[in-house]
Amino acid sequence: MLKRPHILVVGSFMMDLIATTERAPGPGETVAGTGFRTAPGGKGANQAVQCARLGAHVTMAGRVGDDAFGREALQSVRTAGVDLSRVTADPSAPTGVAHILVEDTPQGVQNRITIVPGANFTLTPADLAWMEDGVRAFDMVLLQFELPMDVVEAAAGWAHAAGVPVMVNPAPAAPISDRLLACADYLSPNEHEAALLSGLPLRAGPAGVEAADLERVAAWFRARGVKELLVTLGENGAALAGTQGMLRVPCVPMERVADPTAAGDSFVGAFCTGLCAGLEREAALALASHTAALTVSRMGAQPSLPTLGEVQTLLRERGCRSVDPAALDPLAE
Repeated sequence: MLKRPHILVVGSFMMDLIATTERAPGPGETVAGTGFRTAPGGKGANQAVQCARLGAHVTMAGRVGDDAFGREALQSVRTAGVDLSRVTADPSAPTGVAHILVEDTPQGVQNRITIVPGANFTLTPADLAWMEDGVRAFDMVLLQFELPMDVVEAAAGWAHAAGVPVMVNPAPAAPISDRLLACADYLSPNEHEAALLSGLPLRAGPAGVEAADLERVAAWFRARGVKELLVTLGENGAALAGTQGMLRVPCVPMERVADPTAAGDSFVGAFCTGLCAGLEREAALALASHTAALTVSRMGAQPSLPTLGEVQTLLRERGCRSVDPAALDPLAE
């Protein structure tokens, strides 16, 4: 019997400014776009919303600016049911923004993202001092790299000391200390971030990234304290390597990929929700892959994140054998 988990997300809020084009401009070049929209985003907020929409009790800690973008960002997360009692508004720094260019061509869809952290980078370890005792109320803590690194390390340290599992999503990629790695029960880079952080190659073979390369990268992280390495591989699915060996799950194909923004956040949020709810590793991976598939089929970050009911419908349609959609019903209670 699954339970509704309690998850703490310490992370970023962004307002996404999304332009679509048939061809990305080169240096010094101007091209005509095909569309523009804004949508609430930020890796932390995205993961919090995805966990909440799948049934988790979620608390988020972070900072926005005291401005229109900040109010809109908070409303989006609040509507998903996330507890925002640990979020503050900075009176002088603006809410973070992400400029997202979505290139939509007959060959596929890809994005290019530039973030301006704004108020996210005014958060300090002192703002999270409540975690030293309060973190024990949670089943897992989720962290990303759109906050100052000393904040990420402090949050991970308090959770680790309290015996609360820590998921670190090292994106955007940045140097990561051995201190932080030693606190990470789960580390979830994509294949490029995994290669960059470890300094080891992840070479592509006929069936995607070579298993031997994944094993070497996983061993490198395990030697530094990471218990489970979860590598997202784009259209080649994902791989989880840890003390129980390696599991690989394929990508769940959709008729159309509209926007890959927030796909990784959706995957991580769903995986953590599944694990904390009581799913086995393979079932949590299946839940995550089907959740992310729905996300990429829609435009925008948080607007694209699916609900539990939508994921259950896709699981049934695709005949997933790893997780029974009906077994997820307790998450909706």
